[in-house]
Amino acid sequence: MITDPVLIHDWHAVASLQQLEATPALGVRLLGKDVVIWRCGEQVMAWQDLCLHRGVRLSLGKVEGERLICPYHGWAYGPDGRCAHIPAHPTKTPPEKARVKTYRARIAYDLVWVALGEPTHDVPPFPEWQDPAFRKILCGPYRVRASGPRIVENFLDVAHFPFVHEGILGDRAHPEVSDYEAEITAEGVVARGVRVYQPNGYGDGRSGEVVYTYKALRPLTAYLLKESNGPRFSILLAVTPHDLVDSTAWMWMAMNDGHDIPTADLLAWQDRIFEQDRPIVESQRPELLPLDLQAELHLRSDRTAIAYRKWLRQLGLTIGAA
Repeated sequence: MITDPVLIHDWHAVASLQQLEATPALGVRLLGKDVVIWRCGEQVMAWQDLCLHRGVRLSLGKVEGERLICPYHGWAYGPDGRCAHIPAHPTKTPPEKARVKTYRARIAYDLVWVALGEPTHDVPPFPEWQDPAFRKILCGPYRVRASGPRIVENFLDVAHFPFVHEGILGDRAHPEVSDYEAEITAEGVVARGVRVYQPNGYGDGRSGEVVYTYKALRPLTAYLLKESNGPRFSILLAVTPHDLVDSTAWMWMAMNDGHDIPTADLLAWQDRIFEQDRPIVESQRPELLPLDLQAELHLRSDRTAIAYRKWLRQLGLTIGAA
């Protein structure tokens, strides 16, 4: 179980609406805890995935009206998490302690977000979500044997483009990363004017320098925007921390051009990129992101990563502190 208070009191994307709609109750793992997600009318519920009677997973059960039914003995739990009916004793009122632990849950960007504690922030913003000029495509989920902060830091890094994504996002003949500034702000880490050479920077066959803005909005949520006066492209990355080194990455791509490109082609493009990243982040040691800046070497091209690590330390994140 991950006891880091920063992550406990934060929102985490745990499932897509499509996954939730495919089953009456969906079992997920978050911060080392098993959670069941289910719909109660228009509400989405998130509970500890455990029947108080004999410890069976409630995610194996079914939904009847506004009740989640345990598959073992039919105990029926109401919207407040309290057992409302025990079939073996139909005339008796269930004991008060027959109550499932409940968590906060909400839907944003067609994803189910859960907080195990009391979040002080809203779900991170995704500016293009409400803009009809942008086409939005959900990529993933990508299950990764790596810690969440390692995945986020890889997303924020452009210096690996010419080597890990050669011919797609970068070119080994042009590995330079121009100087830029990264700062810690009220909205998290912001790096603007991040320039990198790309062989097909805007999808029109032209190669050249492309400018990005990167943001770490929350410890496990990040965002990039490819700057342009014409075609614009953004990604919202949300990482689900199942356990310390077991995560799932979700990526919303948004673009205001290329509407004629088949969705399957865009998904295949992002899948290919992520599969190039996977062995890199899974191989990194230590597995947890070192927040002590003396633990690894850093260059000017690492300014976003340096700011990210400083920010996590300022927030009080503990899982990488060792």
